[in-house]
Amino acid sequence: MPSINERQIDVLNGLIATTLDSAEGYGAAAKDAENPRFKSLFDARAAQRHQLTAALQDEVRDLGGEPKDSGTILAAGHRMFLNLKNAVTGSDEGVINEVESGEDYIKDKYEAALQEGSLTAPVKAIVSKAYEGVKADHDVIRDLKHEFQARANPGAEAHI
Repeated sequence: MPSINERQIDVLNGLIATTLDSAEGYGAAAKDAENPRFKSLFDARAAQRHQLTAALQDEVRDLGGEPKDSGTILAAGHRMFLNLKNAVTGSDEGVINEVESGEDYIKDKYEAALQEGSLTAPVKAIVSKAYEGVKADHDVIRDLKHEFQARANPGAEAHI
C-alpha cells in the first residue's frame, strides 16, 4: 500500500500532466486563432498554466518525489485533432469549442483531486488554490463559447 506522500505525489503528478496538456493546448489554440484578442487570451492562459505546473512540481519535490515534466499521450492526440479540425473549419468558434472542452476536462480533474481523501491539509490547500484559477479560466472560456452561440443564433437564449 502506498504511503500518504506517494499517494499525494501521484495525485499531484496527474494534475501536473493535465496542466501541462492544458498549457500546450492553449499554445496551439493561440497559433490557430485568427482574432488577436483570442491569440492574446490563449497565450496568457498558456503562461499561467506553465506557472501553475511549476508550483505543483515544486510541491512534488517538497514531498520527496520526482515531478512529471510532460503531458499525456491522450492530449497530444487531442491537439492533433484540434489542429485537423481547425484546418477544416478554420474558425475561431471551432478553436473556442475545443478549448472549452479541454477546460471542462481539467476542471473535472482538479475537482476529483480535491475529493481525494489522502491529501493532507497543506497539499489540499495548494490544489484548491490552483483549482480557483482553473475554474475562473473555465468560466471565461465557457462564456466566450456562449457568446459565439448567441451570435450564431440571435433569437436563442444564452446558457450562462
